[in-house]
Amino acid sequence: MIKHIEFPSKNEYPSYAEMYMKLVKKDGSLIQQLKLSLEKTKALFNTLSQEELDYRYEKNKWSIKEILVHIIDDERIYGYRALSFARNDKTNLPGFEQEDYNHYSDTSARTIENILEEYEAVRLSTIALFNGLSDTALKRIGTANGNQASARALGYHILGHDLHHIKIIEDLYLKNSNA
Repeated sequence: MIKHIEFPSKNEYPSYAEMYMKLVKKDGSLIQQLKLSLEKTKALFNTLSQEELDYRYEKNKWSIKEILVHIIDDERIYGYRALSFARNDKTNLPGFEQEDYNHYSDTSARTIENILEEYEAVRLSTIALFNGLSDTALKRIGTANGNQASARALGYHILGHDLHHIKIIEDLYLKNSNA
């Protein structure tokens, strides 16, 4: 059975996350939206050539492959945060430096098939995590990088972050790559 996860109130996530929250449906269908996003993202990446996957619209911007690895890293970190908050862990979790994560990811040495395999595994893990949390656990609040959020807000953040970056790929990369 697919769990209904109510959209969080504004006091359950930091203001910076609003850019992600505005991209998701607020009808409680987080699990279904995560599944749909998984399929759409895989379909998009499976249509791209190696040249497109390595494309950067500006010199110091990430490649399309690097963006997908960033989505994976972010989802894994926010999933861990959600688990910690849901289990009522009061530890103030650290932030992470996304530029360092990208720099040390060795993405250029990986195939898109390998990256998509990891993306699917992480997404399925995220879906299983959120589908298994009680309503009480989903509402628990924790702190990461000095920001408070509920576990359920982090689920919606994960989805919105993915949608945000896919839109960037479509708007800034694929329209400009002359593909």
